[in-house]
Amino acid sequence: MLKNYKELNVWQKSYELCLKVYRITAKFPYEERYGLTSQIRRSAVSVPSNIAEGYGRKTTVDYIRMLYIS
Repeated sequence: MLKNYKELNVWQKSYELCLKVYRITAKFPYEERYGLTSQIRRSAVSVPSNIAEGYGRKTTVDYIRMLYIS
């Protein structure tokens, strides 16, 4: 049994993607910082966040729903 969500392969991959998105969007033009860049970053962060939230749910159905949202 896994001790926490960070041991999930899907969480690790989504976190790696999130870090890559931040590195790439750091090179975007300054004028996009609060528009496109912000939206892309929020989308990237939501994936590992929803996986972690789902892992903490009490029922398998809730967990699966959060994975679907991710």
